[in-house]
Amino acid sequence: METVVQTRYGKVRGASRDGVAAFLGIPYAAPPFGADRFAAPRPPEPWDGVRDALEFGPTAPKPGYPKPYDMLLPDPEIPGEDCLNLNVWTPSPGDGERLPVMVWIHGGAFRNGSGAVSAYNGANFARDGVVCVTINYRLGVEGFAYLPGAPANRGLRDQIAALEWVRDNIAAFGGDPDRVTVFGESAGAMSVSTLLSLDLGLFRRAIAQSGAGAIAQTPEDALLVSAEMAARLGIEPTAEAFAKLDPAEIIPVQSAVAAEVSALPDPGRWGATTAASGMALTPVLDGELLARRPEDAVAAGAGRDVDLLIGYTAEEFRLFLMPTGLAAALTQDLVGAIATGMGTRADVVAAYRDAHPEMSAGELLATLITDGLFRIPANRLAEGHGGSTWMYEFAWRSPNHDLGACHALELGFVFDNLNVDGSGEMAGPNPPQELADAMHRAWVDFAVHGDPGWERFDAASRPVKVFDGAGNPVAADPRGADRALW
Repeated sequence: METVVQTRYGKVRGASRDGVAAFLGIPYAAPPFGADRFAAPRPPEPWDGVRDALEFGPTAPKPGYPKPYDMLLPDPEIPGEDCLNLNVWTPSPGDGERLPVMVWIHGGAFRNGSGAVSAYNGANFARDGVVCVTINYRLGVEGFAYLPGAPANRGLRDQIAALEWVRDNIAAFGGDPDRVTVFGESAGAMSVSTLLSLDLGLFRRAIAQSGAGAIAQTPEDALLVSAEMAARLGIEPTAEAFAKLDPAEIIPVQSAVAAEVSALPDPGRWGATTAASGMALTPVLDGELLARRPEDAVAAGAGRDVDLLIGYTAEEFRLFLMPTGLAAALTQDLVGAIATGMGTRADVVAAYRDAHPEMSAGELLATLITDGLFRIPANRLAEGHGGSTWMYEFAWRSPNHDLGACHALELGFVFDNLNVDGSGEMAGPNPPQELADAMHRAWVDFAVHGDPGWERFDAASRPVKVFDGAGNPVAADPRGADRALW
């Protein structure tokens, strides 16, 4: 059955199935090409008649994932320039209801992903009384390269434009613009934490999954990356010069530089703020949109009126070391070089080595980066937030590819989408539906009631909900001895 909704820019036609209406590929900003390339987002052009919103819209320019991640993290590529679009799933379009809204910001290291990934299908949130929105935003050089002649943080500005679209249009889909929860994972969670620090007034609640507030490049470090890419392309490191190239010409060089940064995050070559994340392109401290690292702004009081749910997976970095066999090739010397290059103190590396003599070099590095890049920053943001804050840890271990409780494993559980493309490779043949029921319900309860169902975080008792599939207990300061080393 088809359903038509009026937005500020024109009518859209969606399709209903099993009590949920889906509207796909709705533009929230003009296509970022031509005169709008490397510019701040501007509103889309209005249209006449009824626009079909029956299929996912174009995805932002991006590289494909290399093997084996193309199987673990399916990432559809849909051609077309109108890539600043979003998708809405709702149980009650146009009938005057004011349901809570959840807006999903996808991950992918600021260079991959889209709102069209199968695991992000929002129908099960809509089934449970929440209007779910997933968005695209500019990625890689297009969205995050620091380029003279262009506004910085274009991808973040896209996310803000999408949230403004939600504020202005979601009531027509049965959503309440005053009850918006923004949530995201990995780069999406780093984006959520950044948006939290900006006090935008565009959302009431925030969920940050495996990404906190420690990531932001200085302009000087970001320019080192832009200059290296420009040199390899034979151009000047300016927006004007990059705009003369098709994104398809830029992406191979972007991918090569990104691979070098992640393989050996050398602060001497890429700058300390780039090396700290192991990512070539991240939000930049431009002094205009982003003046302080998000965790510093939050500790100073930003975002305090926004309810926060924040967490991590117990073994995040196994995703990046185990499936490729890289873990087996690591030596203890490399562990020290990589960890200290990312900003971990040498005494912390030594203390982890002493505390975990049973770990191989690969397991030790996975543990160090899990803590340094995800778990410790999540604790710092929770400590600094000072408002209504809850923490969780996802600890259920996949039986596949020696992944354990790795990065991105929780996604199918949160969305209650265990049987979608890639889920078998990531989670194995029989992931526990009861765990999906528990996580998905906690996320819904947080969006609806502002309480996921366990005690709030405080810096003294540090309660953390552990989603392990075996009782899902609340633990006090899990692995506190390691945390204290930081």
